[in-house]
Amino acid sequence: MTTAARRLTEFSHGAGCGCKLGPADLAGVLGRLAPAEHADLLVGADAGDDAAVWRLDEHRALIATVDFFTPIVDDPRTWGRIAAANAASDVYAMGGRPLFALNLVSWPREDLPLELLGEVLAGAAEVARQGGWVAVGGHSIDDPEPKFGQAVIGEADPARLLTHAGLRPGDALVLTKPLGVGMITTALKRGEAPPGAVDAAVASMCRLNDEAARAALDADARGGTDVTGFGLLGHLRKMAAASGVDAVIDIAAVPLLSGARDLAQAGVVPGGTRRNLDWVREVLDPGVSSEADQLLLADAQTSGGLLFGAEPAQAAAAVATLRASGHDAAVIGETRPGSGTLHLT
Repeated sequence: MTTAARRLTEFSHGAGCGCKLGPADLAGVLGRLAPAEHADLLVGADAGDDAAVWRLDEHRALIATVDFFTPIVDDPRTWGRIAAANAASDVYAMGGRPLFALNLVSWPREDLPLELLGEVLAGAAEVARQGGWVAVGGHSIDDPEPKFGQAVIGEADPARLLTHAGLRPGDALVLTKPLGVGMITTALKRGEAPPGAVDAAVASMCRLNDEAARAALDADARGGTDVTGFGLLGHLRKMAAASGVDAVIDIAAVPLLSGARDLAQAGVVPGGTRRNLDWVREVLDPGVSSEADQLLLADAQTSGGLLFGAEPAQAAAAVATLRASGHDAAVIGETRPGSGTLHLT
């Protein structure tokens, strides 16, 4: 096979957010660092939130985040769209809106045409226009493995932030996108993706979380995150611990992409998904769930949906609003007083 004929995903050691450092590895590194402190730093790294938040005044705060990853699909413009939507998701997950972004590029200039990079950047610009932000420059390096993403700056009302520590006992848990992206993109990389599954996964990854963020704020949510590389269970573990609650997940209520369960049962599972599950086992009450159930809930997502908690009636209203706009959203469980245990039923 000639270099020109190689698929983008062939360059990836792990597709999309599945190439992240595992949560246990990352916690070990960050645990050696003293948390940054400043009177205007409203959210830093100590609680593991999705982005940093800096207060400008009583009514305005800046949100700063960065995300980049290896190719998750073979079409370069689609990769750019997914990467931009994924990077902005951390702003939405904090209850904010993106303002502008800087592109981050690693590119094997001897192995891939620069015209393909132009397509990646064009796809990212399309999503930015859709979401109302602009890419205003960035940085690039020559790298044997292509990578792309954005550093995104947004703004929010400091009194209405969504944070990991904001869940309350009795909240209903809302998930705004289906799971299974990691397994489907792993199948794509292996050339084993079921018909139609990739298209559904791409559509989900390209969807912005702007409407989901508005629904969360309208539901008076205080606890929120997006579900990305650490999977639903990994991100929920961090939220439950920071909020001082237990979480109960109704497995049957969790929306899944078509084909994801069959792939889980067949063992088509990203390494990052298995690391996620290993990390949460110490706080997981699996009930009668199967290994496939647990892997699906731990699946490493790229540009996944939001996960937030709200009073049950408001959560139900948020789900109805989102479903009316085409989101496969659902109430998937609840919180109760506790100390961070995740219960599967």
